[in-house]
Parts: sequence; C-alpha cells; structure tokens
Amino acid sequence: MDDAIQSDPREEIIETVSSEMNRIRRRMDEIRDQIEQMQAAVDKEQSKYSGIATEIRNVKDNLDTIPREDIRDKYDEALDVRFRLATMRGQLEKFEGNYGELEKQQELLGQILASVQGVEMLPSDGSVGGETSSRAGLDVVGIIRAQEDERYRLSRQMHDGPAQSLTNFILQAEICQRLFDRNPDRAAEELDSLKTNASRTFQKVREFIFDLRPMMLDDLGVAPTVRRYVESFSEKNDVEIKLEIVNDDRRLENHREVMIFRGIQDLMAAARDYGAPAEMNIRLDMGTDPIRILVQDDGRGFDSDAIDLVNNDDDYHGDGDARISLLSTLNSKFELVGGDVTVQSNETDGTTVRIEMPAGDF
Repeated sequence: MDDAIQSDPREEIIETVSSEMNRIRRRMDEIRDQIEQMQAAVDKEQSKYSGIATEIRNVKDNLDTIPREDIRDKYDEALDVRFRLATMRGQLEKFEGNYGELEKQQELLGQILASVQGVEMLPSDGSVGGETSSRAGLDVVGIIRAQEDERYRLSRQMHDGPAQSLTNFILQAEICQRLFDRNPDRAAEELDSLKTNASRTFQKVREFIFDLRPMMLDDLGVAPTVRRYVESFSEKNDVEIKLEIVNDDRRLENHREVMIFRGIQDLMAAARDYGAPAEMNIRLDMGTDPIRILVQDDGRGFDSDAIDLVNNDDDYHGDGDARISLLSTLNSKFELVGGDVTVQSNETDGTTVRIEMPAGDF
C-alpha cells in the first residue's frame, strides 16, 4: 500500500482520545445541569421542611387549642416532605458520583493525550527533547484539574455558606410576617435573631471574598496581604503562627505577587486540613532574587520519599494523597515562571516546604 495514504497510528490515537474526551465533556455538562437542578429542588424541599418544622414546634406549644385532625395532617405532611427530601438527596449523590467517575476518565484521557502529543514532538534523532513537551502537557492537565477542583470547592462553599444562610433568612422573614399580628413579642425576638444571623453571615461573606481575591493585594502588595491572612487564619483555626517577612515594601509584577500569596495560602490550608498542626512557621524573603518562601508546620506529615514533584507518583495511596497532589500542582505552577518547590516531610516531624521564584523574567 502507498505510504502516502497510510494512516498515522499516532494521529488515530489522538483523534480517538480527543473524540472520547469531547463526548465525556458533553456528558459531564449534562450531569452538571442535572446536579444543579436537583440541588435547587433539594434546597426548595429543605426550605419547605424547615417551614413545616417551625409550624410543628408551634403546634407543640399549642396542643390544647389545635384540633387533633390538624395535628395529624401536619405530621403526615412533614413525613411526606422528609421522604421526598431523602429520595432527592439520594438522586443527587448518584449524579455527583457519576460526575466524579467521568471526571476521573477525563483526567486519564487527558494524560494519555498529553503523552501522545509529547511523543509526537520528539526530535528526529531520537533525543529526549520531547520529554519536556510531554511533561508540559501533563503540567497543563494538572493545573486545569486543580482549577476545576477549586471551582467545585468554591461552589460547595457558597452553597453551604451564604446560599444556605439566605435561605434561612427567607424562612425567618416569613415567620416574622406570620407572627406580627398574633404574637408581636415573638416577632420581635425573631427579628433580633434575623439581624444577628445577617451580621454573622455578612462577616463570613467578607472573609470568603478576601480568601477568593483580596483587593489589598493589588493596592498594598503581597506582604501586607500575607500578614492579614495569617492573622485571620491563626484566629479562626487556633494555630500559633510565626511570620517573618524580609523587605516587605518591595513590589513585584502582579502575577508574581498573586502566585506568592496563593502558594502560602494553599500550603497553610493543606497543613491545616491534613496535618492538624499546633504551630506553623512562615518566612517570606522579598529581599533576594529568587524570592524565597518557607512554610513549616509541626503537624502530621507524610513520607516525602513517596512523592516526586516533577513526576507525581500515582502508585502512592494514603492520607497524604490530596496533599501530594496539591504540592505537585503547586510545583508545576512555579516551574512555569522558573521557580522550584522542595518538600521535606515525615509522619512524626511535620512538613517543610521551600519555594524559590525569580523576581523577574528568567
């Protein structure tokens, strides 16, 4: 057969994998829509159940004046709503499970595609130059995966925090509306409670916004932003933190300041979530080139020999898996600007992470 018309097996693999990834992405989009619709239905049913629960509490307070038939009907209504709510939550968990499985398949196919494309770009003399291309593809996959994980975390945080609080505000407002004519004193108590909850939620929203994108990072720079974040983190998590910043008035390019802040933020959160430390030590040296960052904690560590920050060890399985994945992705991000991440950790002596990043173009 003529070589000109022979198909390239590598191209066939790329086309097949790309097609399958597109199909999975479309299916994931469909399931995401189902999750959002089901979540809205669950929230609506939860609000209804909360309202009925409030009415049942009022029934208990007035058992002598409410007809027995009305009491029975109200309890039957509560049982029906509870059954529907349990069924909906089961369906929601199933959708989320399906989405997670597809996400894993998408990740695997992305790694395969990146590897094949990297091999395709090997030089003709058979040298290892293509390894860099392959690794770059895998780094992009890891960074995209981290971004999607962060979006999912933020959406859950919004749902479990401000969104749920707003639902409760609506319920309390409806209770106040019903009580104004019948029991003004009780209505006043509910309004006081509503005001307190609104103030508490407002503070949580402000903290959420700061964690998401602190405005002072653009206005004042990375050093003051890190100081404020560390103070807030220490208060909220009951962790003693020693912070040292050298040459704190120095300003860098915006994207470098963002990377420094996010790096420290992610490492502190990972130490809290997976290590449960009592003390942390953070040092940011802005007076050198490269910029140097140290984040050290005395919490439960992991076997750092199980991780290669350049080639993530997929054979390692343990409590440190998520932390290892974060460190691998963090290293990939800093490598893009010529930086480097090194980790020392074991299960008894805590974890030390050092980051170096050029202060300017490299």
